[in-house]
Amino acid sequence: MQQMNTQRRLAFFLILAFLGMYSGLDAQIGGREVYNFMRLSSSARISGLGGNLITVRDDDVSLAFDNPASLNPEVSGALTFQHSFFFDGIQHGYFGYGQHIEKWKTTLHGGIKYIDYGSFDYNDVNGNLQGEFSAGEYAIAVGASHQVYERLTIGANLKFIGSSMEVYNSVGLAGDVAAMFHDTASRTNISLVFKNIGSQLTPYNDEPLSKLPYDVQIGFSKKLKHLPFRFSIIYHHLHRFNILYDDPNAEEPGFFIGDAQPEEGNPWFDTFFRHFVFNGEFLFGKKENFRIRLGYNHLRHKELTPPNLRSLAGFSFGLGLKINRFRLDYGREIWHLAGGVNQIGISTNINEFKKS
Repeated sequence: MQQMNTQRRLAFFLILAFLGMYSGLDAQIGGREVYNFMRLSSSARISGLGGNLITVRDDDVSLAFDNPASLNPEVSGALTFQHSFFFDGIQHGYFGYGQHIEKWKTTLHGGIKYIDYGSFDYNDVNGNLQGEFSAGEYAIAVGASHQVYERLTIGANLKFIGSSMEVYNSVGLAGDVAAMFHDTASRTNISLVFKNIGSQLTPYNDEPLSKLPYDVQIGFSKKLKHLPFRFSIIYHHLHRFNILYDDPNAEEPGFFIGDAQPEEGNPWFDTFFRHFVFNGEFLFGKKENFRIRLGYNHLRHKELTPPNLRSLAGFSFGLGLKINRFRLDYGREIWHLAGGVNQIGISTNINEFKKS
């Protein structure tokens, strides 16, 4: 009977995934949405794992911003601060806290994700300096998860978004809905997440309301039995197959006049694999206090690798180390030949201080 219930829950996930995959097949992404800073990695751990980690359920409260179903009693009292040093002085990060309420069998979290674009020169039409202005955005998130069955957890987030670009301001409201099937016996997790369901409430100007970076993702992870390693495979934009950016200037000649462009291979397979993020995490030690992370984002690799050149864009790596009551994390995402992005994080659990 238990095996039959497990099969039914797995079938439920697959049916939802199937329905999501074949809606909006002819759509494309790129330049059509606001608040895209919410797609950036919420933690150094996520950065080191290809920029996406919806498949893990442990004591890391930063995972809840992207998948509220990852919340569980282990995050009770967890406190985290993450900060990323982006290109050209741009700074972004995340601060979050989790709390489990045993009476309700529910785990809560709250946090804020922010990005500071820095200061810019304000010039008139003749190029004369008139001063400076700043720009930044933030998203305040609150969420909860509830364990419906022994192996099934559901969760939801509510996010209030604010954005300020000089005199242009905007606010929005978004929500996430997620479910996670977790089987400790087989060390596997399956997650389904509907991200950023909502709308821009106030546009920047008298323009029509813009769309949010809506996404449907499904992921699978497994922790190996005889090796301290866990891998994840994540499929994003489940609701939209064509995620290619249709750039009219994309066709460029070769290095020499008259060079023929190399064949790109099967375009269907190229588009299909752009949906995938692959990552793995080595977990060393009895309490997994030392971790090595690797990740690969195929969409980022294809979009940010210059034509006719080779690049490590899309690859990422990171480290995690727990010292006493604090966990230190470092992640690096390689975005382009121009360089990569470094992110650091520090996490702790206030309950450990109470015990001492």
